Amino acid sequence: MHLKYKLVLFILVTMFSLSADDSDDFLKKAGELSAEANNKKERVIVGKDGWLFFSGELRHLSVGKFWGKEAEKVSKASRKKYADPLPAILEFKKQLDSVGVELLLVPVPAKSMIKADKISTNTKIKLIRLDKHHQSFYKLLQEKGVAVLDLYELLSKDGSYCKTDTHWSPEACASVAKLIYDKYSKKYWQLKSSKKKMTLKKGTLKIKGDLLKESSKEKEELSLNWVYEGEKPVKQNRKSPVLLIGDSHTLVFSVGGDMHTRNAGLADHLAYQFKNGIDVVGVRGSGVTVPRIDLARRKDNLGGKRLVIWCFSVRQFTESTNGWMTKIPLIRK
Repeated sequence: MHLKYKLVLFILVTMFSLSADDSDDFLKKAGELSAEANNKKERVIVGKDGWLFFSGELRHLSVGKFWGKEAEKVSKASRKKYADPLPAILEFKKQLDSVGVELLLVPVPAKSMIKADKISTNTKIKLIRLDKHHQSFYKLLQEKGVAVLDLYELLSKDGSYCKTDTHWSPEACASVAKLIYDKYSKKYWQLKSSKKKMTLKKGTLKIKGDLLKESSKEKEELSLNWVYEGEKPVKQNRKSPVLLIGDSHTLVFSVGGDMHTRNAGLADHLAYQFKNGIDVVGVRGSGVTVPRIDLARRKDNLGGKRLVIWCFSVRQFTESTNGWMTKIPLIRK
């Protein structure tokens, strides 16, 4: 047998042998670590080589199926009727469909899942996907007509997550923006829209991650590209046909302050790809109900929009205390 095919066969056999028990062991371990942190009233779990993880994220990974009849058992929603994400997502899509707007769901994989080797003692843990429940949910959504962007493979690359922060990296923001643009670049509304000259300014940034203790003096250095419209920092554009909504993953490296810097986040790199600023409704905290309420308060029936990108951490499927409110009247006829 040719060496190349022997290698492929070895990888496939190894992945198959690891795909069940090892995955379940890791998810069980994630639950134990989260429970231990909760008992100690701590929110941070320290992994190998200085990697830090949010305990709520590990709890989410450990709870198993999070939609349907299981949702009420595993969700942290204060009102259990809003525990299930499926009806809310389908209702949102239905309303967007009614006015000819496309929906793209962009769940951000858990950092602790992608960097499982920084938690697990299993040296081969990176050879398998650990998100079997997410995969099942995405498949169900796609069967019901919801477009889902699966970022697991893309973000499995080194440099995709911050070591001491809950968020993805500026490099990940740029890569995801390119992936989204490639998917919609030939849409008629994109071909017709006005284009502006966008440029990138490469650099490095030192941040204090939100998982570090307040007293810590540690800094994490990141590579990034700031986005400029000509000579000026790119601005959000309320009139853009592209709307980005969601949690702080839509704001980090984009709005400054506790989000570290401006003009280097997902919205900015989407502007770079689409050659124009985009519209953004992002919130700190849970990005699954509040942004939709904010959209409803605009009372504009999403006029002029052609694409809504809904981006949030996968932990929001179970960890949002607001839950997944279903009947939010975005479209008033």
